[in-house]
Amino acid sequence: MAKTVFSYILLFVVLVAAQAVVFNQICLFGVAVPLVFIFFILRLPVNTGPNTLLTLGFILGLTVDVFSDTPGMNALCCTVLAGLRNPILHLYLPREDNISNPIPSMKSLTGSVYLKYVITAITLYCALYFILESFTFFALRMLILRIAASTLLTFIIIICIDSLTSLKSEKRL
Repeated sequence: MAKTVFSYILLFVVLVAAQAVVFNQICLFGVAVPLVFIFFILRLPVNTGPNTLLTLGFILGLTVDVFSDTPGMNALCCTVLAGLRNPILHLYLPREDNISNPIPSMKSLTGSVYLKYVITAITLYCALYFILESFTFFALRMLILRIAASTLLTFIIIICIDSLTSLKSEKRL
């Protein structure tokens, strides 16, 4: 138990530090911004309670807000993502009889289920984030381009991070 908690604390710190130091400095073609810190929310165990998910999502977003000069945007988006994470996961994984304590990853879920889960969650986060950031629908084409490009870039980086952090001994659902 302590080893698991320590590994999540380490993942939290590493992702926030990487976002603050590296990924906040990247903006491809003026539209694509990687928002990889949300991998922490996606990686939490399936049986994590909703109160814990919401609290951790808010703390994650608030921590990134402090280092990114985004007043509350990430806190709101992370809280919404944390609240909708389990419904998104169960949208693609409706059976609950075999879920003991799996950690969502490419190796524990089937590849297609995990990819759909991740792309849906990232799209939701990016859409909410960029709608809040622009706070207008006048430049709708640019807004859609930023959402799509950031979703794709974040998706590619998160899949790479998942392949590096997944354990070979993880149980398959």
